[in-house]
Formats: sequence, C-alpha cells, structure tokens
Amino acid sequence: MKIDSIAIVEDDDKVRQYLAEEIHRSIEVNDLRSFKDAETALEELTANPVQIGLFDINLPGMNGIDCIQRLKIVHPKMQMMVLTVYDNPDVIFDALKAGATSYLLKSTPPHKIVEAIEEVNQGGSPISSQIARKVIEAFASRNKTNKYFQELSRREQEILDLLSKGFRYKEIADKLFLSLDTVRTHTRNIYEKLHVNSRVEALKKTGFM
Repeated sequence: MKIDSIAIVEDDDKVRQYLAEEIHRSIEVNDLRSFKDAETALEELTANPVQIGLFDINLPGMNGIDCIQRLKIVHPKMQMMVLTVYDNPDVIFDALKAGATSYLLKSTPPHKIVEAIEEVNQGGSPISSQIARKVIEAFASRNKTNKYFQELSRREQEILDLLSKGFRYKEIADKLFLSLDTVRTHTRNIYEKLHVNSRVEALKKTGFM
C-alpha cells in the first residue's frame, strides 16, 4: 500500500524507532516524520500536515490528545491515530472527541498496527478489542447510575467513576491529566451536591454500591 505521509509523535526513542521500521517495512511511504514531543509536532504539522498521524498520549509538556485537537481544527482531513498504554474509558472518550479516528494499545502486535494504519487510510476506524470492551462497559456502567449521578457535571461523574474503582486522588489526577488540587476540589463539590460526607456515602447514593 502507498501512503504519501505519516507522522509518529512518541517520546520513547525505542518505540518511535520500532514504529518507523515497521512502517517502512510494510508500507510504501514517501514522507515519514518523527517527533519526540507534541509542541514540535504541532508547529511542524500545522505548517506541513501529513495524511496520518500516530500519537502517544503521555508526552512531555502538551499531551497527545491536546495536540490532536489543535491539529484537527486546522487540518480536519488529517487522520489521527492514538497508540498508548491508557485504557481508561474517560481518556478514550476524550481522544475520540478530540478527533482521533483510531485508538490502539501499545501491546498491539506490530503487524496489527500496520494493518490499522492501512485501514485508517482506507476510511476505517480501527480500535483495539480491549478498548472496544472498555467503551461498552463504560456505557453499561453509566446506564446503571441513578438521578443523583446524572445531576453531577461530566468531570465529577468521571472522578466518581474512578473513585468507585478504588483509585486514589493522585492516580485520578494522572489519569485525567488534572492537578491533585483540582481533583480534591471536584470531590468536595461532589460531596456538597450529594449532601454526603464520605466516598462510601457518595457511591451508595449514586448507585455504585
């Protein structure tokens, strides 16, 4: 298959190199560019876009989701793919809303990643099977919640969902790309809205327990 141009945005040198080698081995590409950070990728791809961009999420400085969102605004036809270790439903939804047309885990075999690139080039939206299951489970979980849960803001719902799974504030902050203080503030707001004083009471009132 021929693809005119592909960009890899990945801060891990080994991962970036192996991706480039796999792409060169299997795809006839005229222009393959690699970037270690989102800021450089954003600047260069804004000026000279590619057909397909492959983005990690956890990058130094700007994260991959923000980079995708900004590029999609100026180059709506550019196809954005995510290749990451994050399988949290909220992060997945954020990436898809930002403009990603594909979401793959880094555990995906190399030949499957190449197949996904080719599928995106043909108009498809490949997603790892584990990710598809996470999305389905997330929808199912949300459907089980009650009116108190629905009265919370989307961000508060995300945080309460993670609290229900046993995550600590620091872990939630990392997963949602928020500061620790912001997570604490949202949690206090959740307690106030629900008129409760603890995590257990909040989870019981919203139907998680």
